[in-house]
Amino acid sequence: MRINVYIDGFNLYYGCLKGRPYKWLNLEKMCELLLRRFEVQRIRYFTALVKERPENVQAPVRQQAYLRALGTLPSVEVHYGSFLTKPTRMMLADPPAVGPRTVEVIKTEEKGSDVNLATYLLVDAFRDDAEAFAVVSNDSDLTEPIRIVRHELGKVVGLLNPQPVASQRLLTCRPTFARQIRSGVLGASQFPRQLVDGSGSVIRKPAEW
Repeated sequence: MRINVYIDGFNLYYGCLKGRPYKWLNLEKMCELLLRRFEVQRIRYFTALVKERPENVQAPVRQQAYLRALGTLPSVEVHYGSFLTKPTRMMLADPPAVGPRTVEVIKTEEKGSDVNLATYLLVDAFRDDAEAFAVVSNDSDLTEPIRIVRHELGKVVGLLNPQPVASQRLLTCRPTFARQIRSGVLGASQFPRQLVDGSGSVIRKPAEW
Protein backbone atom coordinates (compact mmCIF):
# COMPACT_ATOMS: atom_id res chain seq x y z
CA MET A 1 0.00 0.00 0.00
CA ARG A 2 1.42 3.38 -1.06
CA ILE A 3 1.70 5.97 1.71
CA ASN A 4 2.45 9.70 1.82
CA VAL A 5 4.10 11.19 4.90
CA TYR A 6 3.60 14.79 6.11
CA ILE A 7 6.26 16.02 8.54
CA ASP A 8 5.87 19.04 10.80
CA GLY A 9 9.56 19.93 10.87
CA PHE A 10 9.56 22.07 14.00
CA ASN A 11 7.33 19.70 15.95
CA LEU A 12 9.75 16.91 15.03
CA TYR A 13 12.77 19.02 16.02
CA TYR A 14 11.48 20.17 19.38
CA GLY A 15 9.84 16.82 20.10
CA CYS A 16 12.76 14.45 19.67
CA LEU A 17 15.82 16.09 18.05
CA LYS A 18 16.76 19.21 20.01
CA GLY A 19 19.65 18.56 22.39
CA ARG A 20 20.09 15.01 21.05
CA PRO A 21 22.56 13.48 18.54
CA TYR A 22 19.96 12.68 15.86
CA LYS A 23 19.59 15.96 13.93
CA TRP A 24 21.35 14.63 10.77
CA LEU A 25 18.18 12.68 10.10
CA ASN A 26 17.48 10.81 6.86
CA LEU A 27 13.71 11.19 6.58
CA GLU A 28 13.33 8.44 3.98
CA LYS A 29 15.07 5.92 6.23
CA MET A 30 13.07 6.99 9.28
CA CYS A 31 9.77 6.61 7.42
CA GLU A 32 10.76 3.23 6.00
CA LEU A 33 11.57 1.93 9.49
CA LEU A 34 8.38 3.29 11.03
CA LEU A 35 6.13 2.19 8.15
CA ARG A 36 7.47 -1.24 7.16
CA ARG A 37 4.07 -2.45 5.94
CA PHE A 38 3.83 0.38 3.42
CA GLU A 39 5.58 1.63 0.30
CA VAL A 40 6.65 5.21 1.10
CA GLN A 41 5.77 7.15 -2.03
CA ARG A 42 6.12 10.81 -1.03
CA ILE A 43 7.42 12.73 1.98
CA ARG A 44 6.39 16.34 2.44
CA TYR A 45 8.58 18.21 4.94
CA PHE A 46 7.22 21.49 6.30
CA THR A 47 9.66 23.99 7.80
CA ALA A 48 10.78 27.64 7.75
CA LEU A 49 14.19 29.19 7.21
CA VAL A 50 15.75 30.11 10.55
CA LYS A 51 17.47 33.47 11.00
CA GLU A 52 20.82 34.30 12.53
CA ARG A 53 20.58 35.36 16.16
CA PRO A 54 23.30 36.67 18.48
CA GLU A 55 23.26 33.51 20.60
CA ASN A 56 23.13 31.16 17.59
CA VAL A 57 24.78 32.74 14.56
CA GLN A 58 25.50 29.40 12.83
CA ALA A 59 21.90 28.11 12.89
CA PRO A 60 21.13 29.15 9.26
CA VAL A 61 24.36 27.51 8.04
CA ARG A 62 23.53 24.23 9.77
CA GLN A 63 19.96 24.30 8.47
CA GLN A 64 21.14 24.90 4.90
CA ALA A 65 23.47 21.91 5.13
CA TYR A 66 20.55 19.77 6.29
CA LEU A 67 18.22 21.03 3.57
CA ARG A 68 20.89 20.22 0.98
CA ALA A 69 21.13 16.71 2.44
CA LEU A 70 17.36 16.32 2.17
CA GLY A 71 17.68 17.40 -1.46
CA THR A 72 19.51 14.13 -2.19
CA LEU A 73 16.39 12.12 -1.25
CA PRO A 74 14.12 11.63 -4.28
CA SER A 75 10.88 11.20 -2.32
CA VAL A 76 11.28 14.34 -0.15
CA GLU A 77 9.69 17.68 -1.02
CA VAL A 78 10.35 20.70 1.24
CA HIS A 79 7.58 23.26 1.81
CA TYR A 80 8.38 26.58 3.48
CA GLY A 81 6.49 28.68 5.98
CA SER A 82 8.07 31.71 7.63
CA PHE A 83 9.28 33.11 10.94
CA LEU A 84 7.68 36.14 12.53
CA THR A 85 9.87 37.92 15.09
CA LYS A 86 8.50 40.84 17.10
CA PRO A 87 8.82 42.46 20.53
CA THR A 88 5.96 41.68 22.89
CA ARG A 89 5.20 42.17 26.58
CA MET A 90 4.72 39.11 28.78
CA MET A 91 3.85 38.56 32.42
CA LEU A 92 6.65 37.71 34.83
CA ALA A 93 6.39 34.22 36.31
CA ASP A 94 7.04 35.63 39.80
CA PRO A 95 6.13 39.35 39.71
CA PRO A 96 7.37 41.58 42.54
CA ALA A 97 4.96 43.11 45.02
CA VAL A 98 6.08 46.54 43.85
CA GLY A 99 7.22 47.45 40.36
CA PRO A 100 6.60 46.22 36.79
CA ARG A 101 4.72 42.93 36.45
CA THR A 102 5.59 42.49 32.76
CA VAL A 103 8.76 42.42 30.69
CA GLU A 104 9.36 43.06 26.99
CA VAL A 105 10.78 40.05 25.12
CA ILE A 106 11.58 39.16 21.53
CA LYS A 107 9.10 36.48 20.47
CA THR A 108 9.71 34.29 17.44
CA GLU A 109 6.85 32.28 15.97
CA GLU A 110 6.87 29.87 13.06
CA LYS A 111 3.98 30.65 10.74
CA GLY A 112 2.34 28.72 7.94
CA SER A 113 3.68 25.18 8.31
CA ASP A 114 0.62 23.75 10.07
CA VAL A 115 -1.71 25.34 7.51
CA ASN A 116 0.48 24.13 4.63
CA LEU A 117 0.60 20.62 6.06
CA ALA A 118 -3.17 20.46 6.50
CA THR A 119 -3.72 21.82 2.98
CA TYR A 120 -1.46 19.31 1.24
CA LEU A 121 -2.83 16.44 3.34
CA LEU A 122 -6.40 17.25 2.33
CA VAL A 123 -5.60 17.96 -1.34
CA ASP A 124 -3.56 14.77 -1.73
CA ALA A 125 -6.29 12.71 -0.07
CA PHE A 126 -9.03 14.22 -2.25
CA ARG A 127 -7.10 13.45 -5.41
CA ASP A 128 -6.22 9.89 -4.26
CA ASP A 129 -2.50 10.56 -4.43
CA ALA A 130 -1.89 7.53 -2.17
CA GLU A 131 -3.82 4.79 -0.39
CA ALA A 132 -2.57 5.80 3.07
CA PHE A 133 -1.33 8.96 4.79
CA ALA A 134 0.85 9.49 7.87
CA VAL A 135 1.40 12.70 9.83
CA VAL A 136 4.54 13.35 11.90
CA SER A 137 3.34 15.83 14.50
CA ASN A 138 1.74 16.16 17.90
CA ASP A 139 -0.01 19.45 17.06
CA SER A 140 -3.66 19.33 18.08
CA ASP A 141 -4.46 21.99 15.44
CA LEU A 142 -4.24 19.15 12.90
CA THR A 143 -7.06 17.17 14.54
CA GLU A 144 -9.80 18.26 12.15
CA PRO A 145 -7.97 17.77 8.81
CA ILE A 146 -6.82 14.34 9.97
CA ARG A 147 -10.37 13.47 11.05
CA ILE A 148 -11.72 14.50 7.63
CA VAL A 149 -9.19 12.39 5.73
CA ARG A 150 -9.77 9.39 8.01
CA HIS A 151 -13.54 9.47 8.51
CA GLU A 152 -15.01 11.60 5.71
CA LEU A 153 -12.76 10.33 2.92
CA GLY A 154 -12.27 6.86 4.44
CA LYS A 155 -8.47 6.80 4.08
CA VAL A 156 -5.92 4.94 6.17
CA VAL A 157 -4.29 7.60 8.36
CA GLY A 158 -1.45 7.16 10.84
CA LEU A 159 0.02 9.42 13.50
CA LEU A 160 3.77 9.31 14.13
CA ASN A 161 4.33 11.18 17.38
CA PRO A 162 7.71 12.88 18.01
CA GLN A 163 6.74 14.06 21.51
CA PRO A 164 7.13 12.08 24.76
CA VAL A 165 3.39 12.34 25.47
CA ALA A 166 0.67 12.18 22.80
CA SER A 167 -1.87 14.99 22.51
CA GLN A 168 -5.15 13.54 23.73
CA ARG A 169 -7.07 16.03 21.60
CA LEU A 170 -5.21 14.91 18.49
CA LEU A 171 -6.05 11.28 19.26
CA THR A 172 -9.77 12.16 19.19
CA CYS A 173 -9.49 12.10 15.38
CA ARG A 174 -9.25 8.28 15.82
CA PRO A 175 -6.41 7.52 13.39
CA THR A 176 -6.01 4.07 11.87
CA PHE A 177 -2.77 3.66 13.81
CA ALA A 178 -0.52 5.72 16.10
CA ARG A 179 3.17 5.19 16.88
CA GLN A 180 5.84 7.03 18.82
CA ILE A 181 9.14 7.92 17.19
CA ARG A 182 11.77 6.34 19.43
CA SER A 183 15.52 6.82 19.77
CA GLY A 184 16.37 3.49 18.15
CA VAL A 185 14.69 4.49 14.89
CA LEU A 186 16.30 7.95 14.96
CA GLY A 187 19.75 6.47 15.57
CA ALA A 188 19.33 4.01 12.70
CA SER A 189 18.17 6.77 10.32
CA GLN A 190 21.21 9.06 10.18
CA PHE A 191 22.84 10.30 6.99
CA PRO A 192 26.53 9.47 6.56
CA ARG A 193 28.77 12.25 7.89
CA GLN A 194 29.53 13.25 4.30
CA LEU A 195 27.45 12.86 1.14
CA VAL A 196 27.44 14.20 -2.41
CA ASP A 197 24.57 15.96 -4.17
CA GLY A 198 23.54 15.64 -7.82
CA SER A 199 26.02 18.28 -8.96
CA GLY A 200 28.94 16.56 -7.25
CA SER A 201 29.16 19.02 -4.34
CA VAL A 202 30.06 17.58 -0.95
CA ILE A 203 27.63 18.04 1.95
CA ARG A 204 29.09 17.65 5.45
CA LYS A 205 27.34 17.05 8.73
CA PRO A 206 27.61 20.20 10.91
CA ALA A 207 30.35 19.73 13.50
CA GLU A 208 28.01 20.77 16.34
CA TRP A 209 25.60 17.95 15.45
